Amino acid sequence: MTAEDPLQRPVYASDGYKPFGEFTLGDVQARASELTEATGWGPTARVGGVARAWSELARVMTGSGAQRVGELDRDAAEGFARRLWVIPPGGSLL
Repeated sequence: MTAEDPLQRPVYASDGYKPFGEFTLGDVQARASELTEATGWGPTARVGGVARAWSELARVMTGSGAQRVGELDRDAAEGFARRLWVIPPGGSLL
């Protein structure tokens, strides 16, 4: 796995940064809840789509029995990485 591997990209969780592939179901659910609470109108309305994607990831993990993102099908995990901005639009947050 390389630094460009989305499952290895660091993402903030409640206990600090960790690779996206190591996010547990609890981490995913907490992130979905946090972003749902932050969703509002105006500029924060854009957060809603990302919050919904985190919620969908939690449902997919629950349905598949995955305890960590890295246990999902590789294509599915990479698809979520794009939707969750683990892989930023355009390749960079800068």
